[in-house]
Amino acid sequence: MSAVQTYRYLGSSALGQGELALQTSGGPTPNPRFFTGFLTTPQAAAVGLLAVAEVARTRYHRPVSPASLDPVVTGSRDRLRFESFSGCCGVYARLDTLPAGIDGDVVEHGTTNVDVNNPLREALARVGGLDPLHLSVGPDDLTVSTMDGPVVEKKVPLPVRWLRGFAEVQILAAAFEPRAEIPATEAATFLRRLPTTSDRSVLWAVPAGRSLRLTSRAVPGAVCLARASRLTALRGMLRFARTLRVYGPTVTAGSAPVPSTWELDTGALRLSLTLSPEPYRGFSGEGAALTALAGDDVVDDANLVAAVLSWDPTIDVDQLATDTGLDPARVRAALAQLGTAGRVGYDVSEAAYFHRVMPYDAGRAERDNPRLVGARTLLDAGAVELDGTTATIRSGDQIYRVRHLPDGNLTCTCPWWAKHRGQRGPCRHALATRMLTVDRAEERV
Repeated sequence: MSAVQTYRYLGSSALGQGELALQTSGGPTPNPRFFTGFLTTPQAAAVGLLAVAEVARTRYHRPVSPASLDPVVTGSRDRLRFESFSGCCGVYARLDTLPAGIDGDVVEHGTTNVDVNNPLREALARVGGLDPLHLSVGPDDLTVSTMDGPVVEKKVPLPVRWLRGFAEVQILAAAFEPRAEIPATEAATFLRRLPTTSDRSVLWAVPAGRSLRLTSRAVPGAVCLARASRLTALRGMLRFARTLRVYGPTVTAGSAPVPSTWELDTGALRLSLTLSPEPYRGFSGEGAALTALAGDDVVDDANLVAAVLSWDPTIDVDQLATDTGLDPARVRAALAQLGTAGRVGYDVSEAAYFHRVMPYDAGRAERDNPRLVGARTLLDAGAVELDGTTATIRSGDQIYRVRHLPDGNLTCTCPWWAKHRGQRGPCRHALATRMLTVDRAEERV
């Protein structure tokens, strides 16, 4: 299934005479030129781009034929970001070219898919350490000729799973904290020792001096590493990196698997992989954004936030709260809503949001989240009855009970909650209960 929005390319991407031309579409003007200039570390940049493309073409869970080869590129004032999801949507890759990594100007701001075709992959693989690499994102050529003849435009749909993945990853990553930083030499040793087979076990990495050690169980300060072979895409960048940083949410002894981010930093570039909690779990189904999307005012708040977003490299939540008059919690919920159209991402290295230029559709949250649709259907049918800290939900011939816990979470007697125990977001019954509870509280004010 793919999103309605379509990207049109003027031609195929190509590398010739030391110049890399990435075809683009979309943005504030038709086929804009986002960036023109040189990459200051060409060989490392080529390796990083190949890593992002490699993730896009890989299905780590039940590997089959290669998937999409169209990473997303965003130009944002002083940097470029290249992003992709694996074919199974369980790995999110991003290459950030930082101010030190580019010698040129981002003259337009926008987002597009990048056509990384096989000839371009082969050309990037041949970039040597002394070869200049000039990057032009969005050339104005109306037609590009290839060996097969002229190409005028190319339509590439953006997968709906990617949009849902963008929304989920930024919610999950916003709860990450730095857990470890080790030198590149130690990182190389650590990564080389990881299993490269399709091992599906969940391991935990714990800081140990200048390196990391692996355990089979969660302990405080540990970072989850589900199916270690999913970090393979980092290996090519190791020879250019200074440090490996690892990020994750807070865990305790016996914690269930959680997502994590693994980031190599060269000083001019940052290549990161964010892994889903388990190999078979794609980010598009995690449900982390559902609670934030459930509020009645979230669509209006998102429209207000979208209107005042600037093109700074990062999004300042407190500044947005000041500019819009919303409290920070509502700003974050609005960012989650914008995230349903891929408009918002989160940079764990800078602990800040960033945004992309994509068509925002206020109804996408409903269409792309069946549990949210189901919750509103239950409410519209009057199927939810509140009684103190419990709720009774009638769904067809079934009756489910939702209970409020002291920590603010909800439990449900439905099969979904029994299977996932809240690890993949709320079920539709708990979501409907929370929505009705909030509505009743607001009525009493």
